[in-house]
Amino acid sequence: MKKYRVGIIGATGMVGQRFVQLLENHPWFVPVSLLASPRSAGKTYAEAVENKWAFPSPVPAYAREMIVADASAPQALVGKVDFVFCAVSMKKEETQALEEAYAKCEIPVVSNNSAHRFTPDVPMVIPEVNPEHLAVIPFQRKRLGTRRGFIAVKSNCSLQSYVPLLHPLRKFGIRSAAVCTYQAISGAGKTFSTMPEIADNIIPYIGGEEEKSEREPLKIWGKIEDGKIVPASSPLITAQCLRVPVSDGHTAAVFVSFEKDPKREEILAAWEYAGEPQRLSLPSAPEKFITYFEEDDRPQPALDRMKEKGMGIFAGRLRKDQLFGWKFIGLSHNTLRGAAGGAVLLAELLAVKGYFG
Repeated sequence: MKKYRVGIIGATGMVGQRFVQLLENHPWFVPVSLLASPRSAGKTYAEAVENKWAFPSPVPAYAREMIVADASAPQALVGKVDFVFCAVSMKKEETQALEEAYAKCEIPVVSNNSAHRFTPDVPMVIPEVNPEHLAVIPFQRKRLGTRRGFIAVKSNCSLQSYVPLLHPLRKFGIRSAAVCTYQAISGAGKTFSTMPEIADNIIPYIGGEEEKSEREPLKIWGKIEDGKIVPASSPLITAQCLRVPVSDGHTAAVFVSFEKDPKREEILAAWEYAGEPQRLSLPSAPEKFITYFEEDDRPQPALDRMKEKGMGIFAGRLRKDQLFGWKFIGLSHNTLRGAAGGAVLLAELLAVKGYFG
């Protein structure tokens, strides 16, 4: 596999910092440009993140002396990068405009942001679930008037804790699902030192999260028709989302009803599946996509979020439910599988499929 020159837009935020971490010594992707807001531009990366580096390990050596560039000038990157990751913290309309500006400069964008998740010709991909949606990219390029520029996005971080578990169960005819997610503070870009109000507390509201949790799975399960992704009309999903005092790892309590009533062993067998990343042996792919725990007190964020290098999906407590058919617990690492790691895996899939050519 050839080496790709990569830019990271929003490199000073928490997810951007994760990209900087994950791309250290990546076998395919070489970061050559770190970009952020004008207030960080011109500083070394170490200076720009000096008081807000979010992780216990130090800033990777390769990035420390790189000069942060102004993210608002995509023309400056033309010919210097093969694609960019985007993890900016801006208003939706501003993010949409920025990502399209990069794409129209013929720089593909792999985005962690929500701004384009419901743009009909922008694929929103969980690589093990709906890789076929990448086929919409030529239609997007036609709309944008580009030869190689495009935008591809990953889904909301909390979806990773339950959509991969629901996906293989669709063959049993999912009628409806109720999901309650218990989301780590890093999902808000916070640590315990920067979010003191979470100590001994639960915050029962995360703006926009419940709508994303209910709508995004339907686009993921949609079909490409006439150059657009048409969301699925079912199943009906209802969600509640809470912020809890956990550093990393989103947990989901899931209740699901089926048209066909599967047996427990049929559900467990359905979870023993691999997707395109495993078949292609992508560098960031977990060897085992879904791990089921038989113990009553698992999965737990502190014990399990870093298994499979933070890229696995974990399940437990599968049992019958007297209102729904079945219920279970899901877990995923929100800044690895759910954010930067999921975007890196998506980029690896795009690279193998030739979309950066």
